[in-house]
Amino acid sequence: MTAPREPPAKTPEPVREELARDLAAHRYPLKAGVRWALRLVPVALLAAAAWVLWREFHHLSLAAVSAAMAGWGAADIAWALALAVASFVLMGVIEWVGLRWTGARLPWAPVLWGSFLANAIAHAVGANLLISGAIRARVYDRYGVGLTQVAGTTLFAGVSFAVGISALSGLGLLLASSRELAATAIPPTVGHTLGAALVAGSLGYVALCGLRRRPIVAFGRSLTLPSLLDALSQLVLGLVDNAIAAAILWILLPQAGPSYVTFVGAYAVACIAGLASSVPGGAGVFESAMAALLPGVEPAALAAAFLGYRLSYYIVPLILAAAGLGLETFLRRKA
Repeated sequence: MTAPREPPAKTPEPVREELARDLAAHRYPLKAGVRWALRLVPVALLAAAAWVLWREFHHLSLAAVSAAMAGWGAADIAWALALAVASFVLMGVIEWVGLRWTGARLPWAPVLWGSFLANAIAHAVGANLLISGAIRARVYDRYGVGLTQVAGTTLFAGVSFAVGISALSGLGLLLASSRELAATAIPPTVGHTLGAALVAGSLGYVALCGLRRRPIVAFGRSLTLPSLLDALSQLVLGLVDNAIAAAILWILLPQAGPSYVTFVGAYAVACIAGLASSVPGGAGVFESAMAALLPGVEPAALAAAFLGYRLSYYIVPLILAAAGLGLETFLRRKA
């Protein structure tokens, strides 16, 4: 028989407090440094974007940009607005699929309305997941949709965008010839390799959803992946939606500009850079990336296309959504 062990002596309270202070002294400076770095990254990216925009467009006159806008024609303006409407309708379809994935069953009208409000405001304001989730929670609350379902729908829409933009960018980089890629300042080898990786990543997500039916557990939470059909819907709808959004900007460029296949690769890369910057709407970062990736496009025409793209896809939807949300709030309070 072994002798019973004595319980370990407790650490005196003053010693424990001293140890806690020492631990905090080593731990929190790192956390504070990371927090400051995360705050400075968007500022640095915005400053770099401002410098690139100044370098590319400081010599332009308002008359040159106005002349480029005058060259659009009524058909180009109508196409840009129609494509913006089509993109928001597709976002509504993604929203409907996402709600059904979470178990919520809603009619089409409130889904399209909630999706438009969430996306139009979040795209322009920034913090997409947070802002769009808050707006969804407000709109869908009257239909009995819980916060967990709202979070799931927001996550579903975000993944749809990520998978779609990756697939679109990958296909554009893969299908573009070496000569076309060289015209976008993307080395052909890098472009083709990156394109293959992006397409493989998108298809890998769909395959993972089809093969793994057990929930994924992380940080004490479990998440069941969408079914194979839902994952395919995310890929196809996300790809088409991003392709339509890219066409809004492309159609406003001169006819002598890059082909659509060449353009979408640069567009997707610029979108990712804008999102990574955390700047609302990627403003400035997106434009600077596009200007750097499309050096062959005449600067005045490119600046005019940027203005048309922002107006039709960001500013006009934001105004309509803000007015609609305000009117809805007024009517609800009156009722």
